[in-house]
This record gives sequence, structure tokens and C-alpha cells, in this order.
Amino acid sequence: MLYIDIDIHHGDGVELAFYHSNRVMTVSFHKYTGDFFPGTGKLDDNGAGLGKYFCLNVPLQDGIDDDMYLTVFKTVIGDTVTHFQPTSIVLQCGADSLGLDRLGAFNLSIAAHGECVNYVRTFGVPLLVVGGGGYTVKNVSRCWAYETAVLVGADIPDTLPATIYDAYFADSGWKLHPPLTGKVDNLNSPAGLQRITVSIREKLRYLGGAPSVAMREIPPGLEEWLQVEEAAAEAEQEVEADASTSARPSRKLVAQNEFYAGDDDVDGDEDGDGGETPVRRAPARRSRGSARRGTRRSSARSRPAAGGAKEDEEQQQPDEASAQAGGAPESTPVSTAPPPPPPQPSRPSRSRRGNTRARNRPRAKEKEQEQEDSPPPPAEEEQSVPTPMELDVEA
Repeated sequence: MLYIDIDIHHGDGVELAFYHSNRVMTVSFHKYTGDFFPGTGKLDDNGAGLGKYFCLNVPLQDGIDDDMYLTVFKTVIGDTVTHFQPTSIVLQCGADSLGLDRLGAFNLSIAAHGECVNYVRTFGVPLLVVGGGGYTVKNVSRCWAYETAVLVGADIPDTLPATIYDAYFADSGWKLHPPLTGKVDNLNSPAGLQRITVSIREKLRYLGGAPSVAMREIPPGLEEWLQVEEAAAEAEQEVEADASTSARPSRKLVAQNEFYAGDDDVDGDEDGDGGETPVRRAPARRSRGSARRGTRRSSARSRPAAGGAKEDEEQQQPDEASAQAGGAPESTPVSTAPPPPPPQPSRPSRSRRGNTRARNRPRAKEKEQEQEDSPPPPAEEEQSVPTPMELDVEA
């Protein structure tokens, strides 16, 4: 909302009510000398906090005439409406700014006062017009009657109709717009008024546009109360969460690779009798170098084993000799394990990309040759059982 005050006194009451708010912008045109009532309304009084630069003051000196007043008024109000973009306007039409007022000292006519009202009406924004000061009764009645006609778009004659109050208007010839007599010296200069309008334009640049939402800001004092309420609600939620966590039965976290019988059995066995589903494992990939090393290690391990087999045969020869001399023994432990299978050549490893069979054929032949040259690995010793042995002396 935009509040405009054209009373000769500073509109301090409305300004103070919205001094910290950006929802209402106040613009006051008034007389300011430092000691004229109420003593406020300097050019640099522009609001505070959120209301910074949402408060504008136009201090004027004695004797301002119609042309100067209308020039300053239309310039300031036009720029303000452009930047602030109000959705409604309140216009306070104090008549004490008219010429020949008992308390005022302006040279402003009723026609110029009414032109201010007409200019604000042209914006097409919802407008509320209220009265204000005025201490010369005949001027107040003329002014507000004329401005009411301006608002409703009616044309009224300059000659006043005959009423019981004709004695009040006899000195002016019963005219609606009497000529001003006894003017006050004009203490306002064009340079001073231009300095005021330029300063106000610079302040309007800080607005950065009109507020997008009418009730966007919370009044002072309510923000702290909302913070306390939010903190209390968060503390209550934490207490409820702790209570629910303690009351909930603890559930043991089970790894996905655990296999056992029970309610949380994940091996796919419905009976829970210990059967396990075989787990498919990814085949181990060996590089060419690791395949060679593995072949060499196996051949190196098999050689000592072959030597140990020869030692066992040598130990058995004395036993055969003693058997020829003194007879066959009662029992001799003999291994009944089947002969070991012949070694199979290791398959060459395949790379991820491309066909490597042609490349690995010579290497595969070398590995087969090494395996043929190396003695077979010893057979695993099984549990020996005492059985009678038929000795063939000739063999």
C-alpha cells in the first residue's frame, strides 16, 4: 500500500507505524524548518530494517507556489508508483497546506490541491481519500467540496449556491476558487527542489522492485516465538523417536552370504534340513605368466617326490632278500591305492579380447614337453591295511 500525505505537517504517525516494514510505503510533503510541528520529516529519514527506503520525505519551505508544488509532487509520486507498484493508495488531503491558512504558510490554491488528487486518480489503483488538517473553515469546505467533485468526475460551477452559510463566503464574492491575497515569500529555489527529487530517485533505486507477496514478512516479535515453537516440536520428535527405538525388538543383521536353517534362511532351502544350494563362483582367470609359474612349480615339487619313491623301493629290497632266506613274513603293509592318472596338459589361458589360440600353440607344446619330461607325481598315501603278501621271488 502507498500512503501519500499532502498536509502541511509531517505525517509522523503513519510513518512511525510502518517505519520497519516494506508492506507500506509512506510519502509525505510537508513544511520542515526544524522547529515547525512536529519537528520531524528530514530528507534523510527513510525507514529502518526491512522498511529501509520505504519511507520518503519531501521537506519544503514557506511560500511554495502551485507550479513548484505540482512539479515536485508529480515527479516524486510518478517515480514511486513505478518502482513500488502499489495495489492500493491512501491519500491524506490536509487543507492546511492551502494559502491563507491560519497555521500554514504555503501559497497553494484549491485548484492545485485538487490537481494532486486528480493525478493520483489517474493511476487506476484502488484509492482511499481522507481528510486532515485545516484551520480556516471556509477554505476547508471549498477544498473538499471541489476534490469530491474531482473524484466522482463531476463538473461544478465556480459560483457557490445560496445557503445559510453565505456570510462565510461574502468577502470572496461567493466563489469556489477565490484569488489568493496576502501571499508569503517563496523560500524554495528550483535548485533545492531538484536536489530533493534527485535524492529521492536514488533512494528508489534501492527498492529492487515491489514486494511480491503482501504478507511476506512476519511482524517483529513473532519470529522469535516461532523459533521457540519449532525448537520445542523438534525436541518432542526426538524424544518420541528414541522411545520407539528402545521399544522396538532388536533384529540381528545377517549377511547375505550366511547359510543356515531358520526363519532368516537365505539359502533357498524351504525344509531347513541343511541342504545347500550350490553357489556359482566366477572362474579364476590366470594370465600367461601365472600359468607358466604354476607349471614350473608343479614340476619342481614332483621331482623330490620321485626320488622318495626310489628310496622306498630300495628299502623293500632287503625285505625281499630276508623273505627268501627265512620265509615269508606274516603280514606286510602294502598300499592299495590305484595308480595315479596320467597328467593332462594345461589349457592355455584366453585373453578378454581377440583369439589367442594361434599365438599360444607354440607355448602349449613347450608346456606338454615339460610335463612329459617330468616324472609323474607320487600317489597319495592312503591308510595301509595289513594283508598277506604273495612274494614272487623271481620278479
